[in-house]
Amino acid sequence: MSMTEKRSEQQSLRQRREAMLARLGLDEKHKMPLAPPTQAFWAILSVTVLFTAVGLIMVLSSSSVVSLHSGGSAWSLFARQCKWAMFGAVGMWGAYKVPYHTWRKTKWLMTFIVVSVFLNGLVLLVGRDINGARAWLQYGNFRLQPSEFMKLAVVLFCADFLSKRHKYVAVRERVLQPMLMVLAVTAGLCVFQKDFGTALVFILIVLSLMTFAGIPGRQLGVSTAGIGFLGVLVLLKASNASRRLFAFWNLAETKRHDGYQVYQSLLSIANGGVGGTGIGSGTSKWGYVPLAYSDFVFAVISEELGLFGSTAVIAGYGVLVFFGVRTALRARDMHGAFIAGGISAWFGFQTFINIGGIVGIIPMTGLTLPFMSYGGSSLMVTMIASGLLLNVARHMK
Repeated sequence: MSMTEKRSEQQSLRQRREAMLARLGLDEKHKMPLAPPTQAFWAILSVTVLFTAVGLIMVLSSSSVVSLHSGGSAWSLFARQCKWAMFGAVGMWGAYKVPYHTWRKTKWLMTFIVVSVFLNGLVLLVGRDINGARAWLQYGNFRLQPSEFMKLAVVLFCADFLSKRHKYVAVRERVLQPMLMVLAVTAGLCVFQKDFGTALVFILIVLSLMTFAGIPGRQLGVSTAGIGFLGVLVLLKASNASRRLFAFWNLAETKRHDGYQVYQSLLSIANGGVGGTGIGSGTSKWGYVPLAYSDFVFAVISEELGLFGSTAVIAGYGVLVFFGVRTALRARDMHGAFIAGGISAWFGFQTFINIGGIVGIIPMTGLTLPFMSYGGSSLMVTMIASGLLLNVARHMK
């Protein structure tokens, strides 16, 4: 066979292969069915972009006074958050473009998990204490919260693990016990860091994924009861957590000390009324609400945007979680379903814990509000997680 005939045959095979991929709805890069973007895809993308933009605006509004009082520019914290948002946008794009099956490769997944756990262990040795919790690594002006990255690592690990063993969910040794071990390691590291809010998020993520996997109700119930009992013991032993819990129960009596932040947040929310005071015109950031630009940014949103604005924000998170769950239910495979389900549980529970603590319906735990609060690690990781969610939504049935 001549060289010309060989080239002609190779070209013909390539054309036939490309035609076959096109008929199946596949492309060379994803090697997965690539249908037109769905309603869930556009909803998740819209909420992510909108909330990131609104979060930057509210960080600027709520941090300007603190930045000036610290001797810097009124734009300093805002500029730093913008840099993290750019890193997050790059990570989000990468998480969307790279096929999520890539994370099933043992070397990538195990490297990510080992590094995440190592950094969280390192925090216990050389971490920086902020507001009673040792949860940050700092070098100069650079600060990192490793537990945020561990959330993503846990979702990816559990998604891979459960998708491989979901047929054995009734066998405790194959599924329940390893999942409880993951929960113990991740939540335990956060407890030792005295970051109880993040520990609670890990517990809820893992329990949600166990529920999605179909672990028998009795096993799940006994496990939940045991975790709850241990949680109560930890809270009773931790003085700061105990004071916050009792402050929540007796806010009127503790409003001058342990309940001060929540009480001032409620005053700010009431001051906003229906229409709000307008962006930049709120009073909570003038020292009345500590950490107004971080954990308590929802109080600033409620004051400056009013009832309409705060309701729209809550509805936006509801839309994000709804379409995230819908993506999980319609995912092409179990791996994608568990990724989408884990991220949806993460966003939903963390939002509820943050807003619930600010409005006084549950104890305040010091968690950030996804996409909105100041915090580079939190913003970047939630944007990457959103990119993964978009990745799964792009390949829905």
